[in-house]
Amino acid sequence: MTPWEDIAAAIGEATARPFALVARQAIGGGCINEACLLSDGERRYFVKLNAAERLDMFEAERAGLEEILASASLRAPRPICHGRAGGRAYLVLEYLELGHGGRDSAVRLGRALAAMHRHLGERHGWRRDNTIGATPQPNTPDEDWLRFFRERRLGFQLELAARNGHTGRLQARGERLLEVLPAFFSGHRPAPSLLHGDLWSGNFGVLADGEPVIFDPAVYYGDRETDLAMTELFGGFPRAFYDAYREAWPLPPEYAVRRTLYNLYHILNHLNLFGGGYLGQALGMIDTLLSEAT
Repeated sequence: MTPWEDIAAAIGEATARPFALVARQAIGGGCINEACLLSDGERRYFVKLNAAERLDMFEAERAGLEEILASASLRAPRPICHGRAGGRAYLVLEYLELGHGGRDSAVRLGRALAAMHRHLGERHGWRRDNTIGATPQPNTPDEDWLRFFRERRLGFQLELAARNGHTGRLQARGERLLEVLPAFFSGHRPAPSLLHGDLWSGNFGVLADGEPVIFDPAVYYGDRETDLAMTELFGGFPRAFYDAYREAWPLPPEYAVRRTLYNLYHILNHLNLFGGGYLGQALGMIDTLLSEAT
């Protein structure tokens, strides 16, 4: 059998209904994986592809989607199956036709995200590591959020940056920021909320009936403010979304300062993924945070 026939057979086994492939269409838009749409003329499935050694990344994504779906709060693509075929790793997901939403969809997304954040874990982190983009994301659980964020988020990204040749001022200022990190958490002891983990505008959509849907997660449990912060990093979320979220679960005033801290994690990750074009932004954010801490 061809790799596509292998994947079709896996779909048939997972769904307990034979799937005879009649059409395959490449889908663009991603920078980490290849993607395509498979059809048997009646059913359609979304398939992600990557190198065979990245199967663990797909296994973690499947587990993250299942975690979100189990919270019964927000719609996400339902995982079908995953494995290796033709020397490639693959992940098959429910295909969701995305449309265009208005204010009502934004309100629904804000309320649903707040509901997902109220789904709590016992500790910060998760039962397994995963990835943020293509970068490893360690999730070893910890009861202390400050320690978790310092060691498994900012500290980890700074170590990666050093390995990638970004030393000097970034490391010196970054180490200083890690030292003064407690200044941003005075009286702030967040519950371990279920997080999407990579919530930018490219990772949510709206179905034809207006229902919001999220995908491509980097799931873990942690401070809900991290998800909200990332929605503001690159824009694309309407005001109605934030109003609905805050109405369902208000944010503390100090969020405005921690927002920069939490988004520094993602800018450092972009530095490690895409190179020095993000170095100036990372240094500017660190300097701003250091000025806030003194």
